Amino acid sequence: MASERAEILAGAAVLAVVVGFLAYAANSAGLSARSTQTYPLTASFRAVDGISVGSDVRMAGIKVGTISALDLNPQTFFADATIQLRSDILLPDDSAILISSEGLLGGNFVEIVPGGSLENYAPGDEIEDTQGAVGLISLLMKFVSGRSDEAEATP
Repeated sequence: MASERAEILAGAAVLAVVVGFLAYAANSAGLSARSTQTYPLTASFRAVDGISVGSDVRMAGIKVGTISALDLNPQTFFADATIQLRSDILLPDDSAILISSEGLLGGNFVEIVPGGSLENYAPGDEIEDTQGAVGLISLLMKFVSGRSDEAEATP
């Protein structure tokens, strides 16, 4: 009788942990019950390495939106991104948007750097000030080539 009760309590504890984990995962993925209104903005990037549909859009380290679409523009050969920004975030129309990395081994995300304009973007507007992804290899090559130039210049 006592072992049956212990088994039931252990099963209930495991079930509670599973439900808590699922609730945490749904909240982290943005699938929570609270419905947040959003509005779309667009931006064109030279490169969107490490970004895909569903990637976070952050401001000051806080998630304020997501990437909802990525397409190649056949006229400019840039990547056109559509972001869904929370409707309570009024973004000044001189803000910048860039692709940042969480660290050397971390993933990429889209970062918004707010401007100081008194005018705000309207739904559907395009953010003009963009900076694409910077590859680690290209940074290392610039560093190496910069060092070799300095070494050749000094007698």
